Amino acid sequence: MNNRAPASLPRQVKLFGVVSLLNDFASEMVYPLLPAFVTGVLGGGAVSLGALDGAADAAAAFVKLIAGRLADRPSRRGPLIVGGYFLAAAVRPVIAVTATAWQVIGLRVVDRLGKGLRTPPRDALIGDVTPAPLIGRAFGLQRGLDHVGAVVGPLVAWALLSAGADVRRVIVASVVPGVLVLVLAIWAVTGGNRRERAVPDKPLPPSTALSRPLPPALIAIALFYLLRMPETLIILRAQRLGIAVALIPLLWAAVHVVKSSTSFIGGALSDRIGPARTMWIGWVSYLLLAAGMALAAGPVAAWVLFLALGIVAGLTESPERALVSQSAAAIGHRGSAFGVYHALTGAAALVGGLALGAVFQLVNGATAFFVSAAGALGLVILWPFWTRWHRVPPP
Repeated sequence: MNNRAPASLPRQVKLFGVVSLLNDFASEMVYPLLPAFVTGVLGGGAVSLGALDGAADAAAAFVKLIAGRLADRPSRRGPLIVGGYFLAAAVRPVIAVTATAWQVIGLRVVDRLGKGLRTPPRDALIGDVTPAPLIGRAFGLQRGLDHVGAVVGPLVAWALLSAGADVRRVIVASVVPGVLVLVLAIWAVTGGNRRERAVPDKPLPPSTALSRPLPPALIAIALFYLLRMPETLIILRAQRLGIAVALIPLLWAAVHVVKSSTSFIGGALSDRIGPARTMWIGWVSYLLLAAGMALAAGPVAAWVLFLALGIVAGLTESPERALVSQSAAAIGHRGSAFGVYHALTGAAALVGGLALGAVFQLVNGATAFFVSAAGALGLVILWPFWTRWHRVPPP
């Protein structure tokens, strides 16, 4: 038997990387424009933006939990994945005809329900078909290409805005890459795995995902999502520091160049030094950069710090998923493990987004970032003790 680690990632992992690229191309044509659309066109405020991120993720939390359980049967993963991408592609252009901030929030929630359907089965599938020595790189590729799409989408949005299109027309145009997503997603779940090892369906015991104690690493990850500033509020802070709305798509594209690059690095680093250590480095990066955003006083600082925030995603997203994949035995099946992970972090994001949005609106943006940075400082200090106490691979 050949025990050497395979030289390359499975074909299906690569296909889902391309699907993620195109889906974020469509999504990120719209997302960076929402703060200006909600506050400038529809008259919403910072609380609305906090609710936009938080409610969307939290509303999808229950769906993610169910989708994770269903994904424990490999035969169900394909329909869940394709259905999730279809729901997002169908609802996203409808945002263009909304008249109130709460309509935008509602449609964003439906968009995220599609994400809830597809993400746990997709992550479980990637975890199943990828050999253990390459698991960090597999999720690094998926997250990296996801962020590449988030570079292309805002650039196309900026080009359309520069050519005279308004925000509503740009949102409608996102339907084009959305259709391509569906075509490739169907190919990925039906024909992309012919050479990869198949995972047969087996009778499933009753789910114990909610009755078992949560792994300490998953609790810590959820706390980070609770303390982390929503991206819509980061965009709003950048606007108030002097970055013009027309330049926001360029800023969003640039930050995803950083995210994409560091996702590949973060995945490889996770395989080399361990996901817990890599994730802790990402938390330290967030602490420093959130504090810097609180102290920023002009557009130049906003540009630099906003771009640097892209490092955080690259050093946390892949290690988080690697830790969840490793924790599957403590939660149940891998699908259920990813369902719990996405549900718990979504609920934490809702509470954190509303709380930080309220501080942003009622006090000011600098104070909201200071609060977020202070919470991150506590997590950074406690994590090394936590890992030793609970026997998590240490940072």
